Amino acid sequence: MRSSPHRFRPTRALVGALLTALATVAALLAATAPAQADTTICEPYGSTVIQGRYVVQNNRWGTSATQCVTATDSGFRVTQADGSVPTNGAPKSYPSVFNGCHYTNCSPGTALPARVSGISSAPSSISYGFVSGAAYNASYDIWLDPTPRTDGVNRTEIMIWFNRVGSVQPIGSPVGTATVGGRTWEVWTGSNGANDVISFLAPSAIASWSFDVMDFVDQTVARGMAGNDWYLTSVQAGFEPWQNGAGLSVNSFSSTVNTGGTSPEGPAEPGGPAAGCQVRYATNVWQDGFTADVTVKNAGTSTLDGWKLGFTLPSGQRITNAWGTTLSGTSGAVTAGPVAHNARITAGGTQTFGFQGSYGGTFARPAGFTLNGTACSVG
Repeated sequence: MRSSPHRFRPTRALVGALLTALATVAALLAATAPAQADTTICEPYGSTVIQGRYVVQNNRWGTSATQCVTATDSGFRVTQADGSVPTNGAPKSYPSVFNGCHYTNCSPGTALPARVSGISSAPSSISYGFVSGAAYNASYDIWLDPTPRTDGVNRTEIMIWFNRVGSVQPIGSPVGTATVGGRTWEVWTGSNGANDVISFLAPSAIASWSFDVMDFVDQTVARGMAGNDWYLTSVQAGFEPWQNGAGLSVNSFSSTVNTGGTSPEGPAEPGGPAAGCQVRYATNVWQDGFTADVTVKNAGTSTLDGWKLGFTLPSGQRITNAWGTTLSGTSGAVTAGPVAHNARITAGGTQTFGFQGSYGGTFARPAGFTLNGTACSVG
């Protein structure tokens, strides 16, 4: 008699235990996997949304050679950038991420277009990744138009050149220097045939920065290239490559537009005392450094012009960069004043500004604030 081979027959209990173990492993894999896969775009005008609020665009218009960008959770990187164009002409493309509207493509939930006079602040931050062996600029673009347009070419383009590599230069010609956002820039103006361009060229590469977009808008208005009754339609951060460019990246990007700024309502108190005020002092602190976003509320019944916010920085702290304000003092007793776009605080209204600083020892906040000499509550 031939004996039959032994067959293993698992029990129900064992099957249940195995299924439970497999479910646990699957859950662990899901927990450690990225929430969303990166998206690669090779279509010339292809785009995708990141963070539910910004648009990443390939925006290849100056060449037929292939260009691809890969959108990440916080920005994008150029993964393929074939071909080259002469550096004395237009670039190949402008791969970028933006808040606002670009040729009818509007980012989700954007506050743009918005009238310049109605914007109290537009804080933004950017972190770039650069490469060698290419010709390009790292450019932050700000678009302005007399109308709240969401399509076509705007009247004025502001370009902030954070870096340039190779023999490339801004449109037009240099017209001097300017201090904007606490930094010194070489200023160029010109036209590309479709719109006016003002460029702010950094003397050396800036890999990351937090600033107020309105500081550059104010400078442009002061030079007669835009008006306070114009509209901010979009802000964009990316690159203009002429030769190669694979590996360039926007590691992170943020942009907020706060509206509810200047208003003709109510009588103004030029340089007068504040009837009441409240200050919100929001900080982001790391080892040896910090940023502070300051919101000033006019709790009085009259519009306030020419405001001055006084405070004393704790010992060891020093301001290294500021946006949306002019400062008297960078350590100890400091007075913050307005710039053009936030010079007026309506009754019950707010204005904002910010700064970056360094500190030693234990970080602390200012003990109190005064608005035009009147003590403010903090909250």
